[in-house]
Parts: sequence; C-alpha cells; structure tokens
Amino acid sequence: MLLCLRFNQRLMSTGDASGDPVILATAGYDHAIRFWQAHSGICYRTVQHPDSQVNALEITPDKQFIAAAGYQHIRMYDLNSNNPKPVINYDGISKNVTSVGFHEDGKWMYTGGEDNCARIWDLRSRNLQCQRIFQDSSPVNCICLHPNQGELFIGNQNGTIHIWDLKTDKNEHLIPEADASIQSISIDPMGTMMAAVNNKGRCYVWTLTGGRNDEPTQPHEKTTFEVSKRYALKCLFSPDSTLLATTLADNSTKIWKTADWTLHSELKDTAQRWVWDCAFSGDSQYIITASSDNMARLWSVDTGEVKKEYSGHQKAVVCLAFRDESIQ
Repeated sequence: MLLCLRFNQRLMSTGDASGDPVILATAGYDHAIRFWQAHSGICYRTVQHPDSQVNALEITPDKQFIAAAGYQHIRMYDLNSNNPKPVINYDGISKNVTSVGFHEDGKWMYTGGEDNCARIWDLRSRNLQCQRIFQDSSPVNCICLHPNQGELFIGNQNGTIHIWDLKTDKNEHLIPEADASIQSISIDPMGTMMAAVNNKGRCYVWTLTGGRNDEPTQPHEKTTFEVSKRYALKCLFSPDSTLLATTLADNSTKIWKTADWTLHSELKDTAQRWVWDCAFSGDSQYIITASSDNMARLWSVDTGEVKKEYSGHQKAVVCLAFRDESIQ
C-alpha cells in the first residue's frame, strides 16, 4: 500500500521535466516525440523529429537530455528547455539505429543498428564520432548493458547473443535457437538473471555468475518457455527482480513471476495492437506500454486495469522512455 501511495504521489508531479521526478516520453512513426504528465495523461510538449521515425528513446542518467534513435542518426534533445531542435546530432550511420542506452555515470552512450554494428560514443568528447565499434554478422536488434557497466549483451537477427567485454574487448556468444531473431534482452538489476525473447514467441532465461572485478559474466541456461504463438517484441525485468514483462505481437503484455516463471497477469485491451515497448514504475506496481494502435497505457500490474491512456500520436507508438525516481 505504501509503495502504491508513493508512486501515486510521484505521478501527481506536474510541469516539465525540470525538477520533476517523473519523465514520460513516447515516439514512433509519426515523427514526433511527446512528453506527458503521467498522472493526467496530458501531453505538455511535442518535439518534431522530421528526419525519420523514432525507433528507440532513452533519457540520460542526469535527466538533462533524451536520445532519439532513428534512421542513420541519433538526436539529443534538451529535456529542461523548450528548444524544439536537437542540441546534439550523431550521424554517419548507414541504416536504422535500433537501440540506444547510457553508462550509469553518463560517460558514454551505446547504440546498435541494422548496419550490423554496436557502437560506443564518448559523451565527454566534442568529437561526435563513435570511439569503438563491435562488428556483428547480422543486423543488431537490441543491446543490454550489464549492471556492472562493463559488458554489453548484443542480440542479432541470426539468433546470436554476443557478450562484449569492454575492458578486454573479448567477445563470447551463445545461440539459444538457431535462425530465430533475438528481439530483446534484459538483465535484472542485481545482475543475476538474463532473459531474451525471439521472433518465435519463446523466452530464454539464464542465471548469471561472475561479472565482478575482472571476472567475465558466465550465463547458465535455466529455463525456456513460450510467451506467445506470435512475435515477442520486448522483455524487461521489474526493478525488484520479481517479475518479467514480455510485450507481444498478439496485442498483449504478459507478466511472469521470476520465482517459478508462471503467468502473473496478462494486460490486454480490445483496441490494442502490437505492443512494442514497456517500462516499470520504480516500485514495480505499474507498467507503461507502447502499442501500434497509436497509444501508450499505464497499467496496474496486479489487477491488469488500465489506469491512464496517453492519446495523441497519429501513427504507431513503438518506443517510450520513463524515469520514475523516488522523492527523497
């Protein structure tokens, strides 16, 4: 009850991102990034992204900028001003950028894309060229940074997961299912579990050992289960590591208990279409989803009830960025 109350208090924060513990942004195929008051569903700012659709969004750890990954570029927008133009442009990529994320201290950004590459960009450098490149054998669909901040887990369309050790530049890999595209990878906040979903609707789970000091992370296969008879699009561990969300092409989001991998709840709305992205609240009690029906939704994880709808996009919403810090 206390967790719900705390999250509701955070949702009641209003205004723009400056000083606001809750930041919610959505984007997709209508070339617009929309910023929302999470508690009211009101869009308080829209930024045009005319160059292309937006494939992925991520907020910098200091909450100063939001990165939008599109076709052949990454654009950085200022969260704390009304400037409608990007303030930093990263270019020089030949195809779609599919993933973007940040080192926890904001030192560097990582991206992956359809040009078969994962890239590291030094955010402290005025040179906007990437510093390191991992060359893959097929398009990169997803990248997950280990909580130790030193290893990138890279999933590709051929069904391979590469573990790129940034300290040693060594690469290990595993193939859970040949020729089944890895759509998403998630590692729980403690760094003890990893999940991956593929385009055949299966979820693979590993326990992780090592990953501390100079010891590389070692995955140990734990379980495999079907999450859908159609595409799985995203998987994400909850902040408390007790749940795993999977967003699906069967127009639903399914929440699984990590204690025994049984179904906890199914989040489905009659109007909803493919569910592309999701983010948990900090207390793991709520989840926000992005769907092809041009909507984002806030759900109660336990009851499966839609608490709020975010309506305004003209085309499919395929990505979102959400920061929900506790008020100290």
